[in-house]
Parts: sequence; structure tokens; C-alpha cells
Amino acid sequence: MYTKLTLSIKKTVTERAKKYARQKKTSLSKLVENHLDKLTEEEKPITITPLVKTLSGVVSAEAADKGKKEYAKFLRKKYS
Repeated sequence: MYTKLTLSIKKTVTERAKKYARQKKTSLSKLVENHLDKLTEEEKPITITPLVKTLSGVVSAEAADKGKKEYAKFLRKKYS
């Protein structure tokens, strides 16, 4: 069952959205419906595979943090 919906959207936004819909060969209504559906869908629980479970804790939090800091330092030096 479908229902009508009235929206107030800036003209520039609707013009760009209509152009986008034409390029994607769909309707603006379908774009809005799909976006709202995606925004409001229920979150599915994340399942952790047995392989990932065995890898959990292999690297300590301290080592991971040190690695991030070293990488950030490398990037700062590289792009300075």
C-alpha cells in the first residue's frame, strides 16, 4: 500500500535530485522511499565468525595504539 507524502524541499535540491533520478533511471519518489527505508531499517546484530574470534586479542590495545601513533607520525612526515 502506498501513501502520498508532501515534502518542503529547497528548489535547488529538488532540481539536482530530479536530475540524479533521471540519470539513475528511477523516480524521485523511489529514491526518497529507498533512502527512508535504509535510514529506518532495524539494525541486524553483527555475527563474529570463529576465525575472527580466534584473532581477537592477538594484538594488545597498547601495541595497536602505538602502531596508530607511529603511522600518524609517518604520514605527517611524508606530507609535510
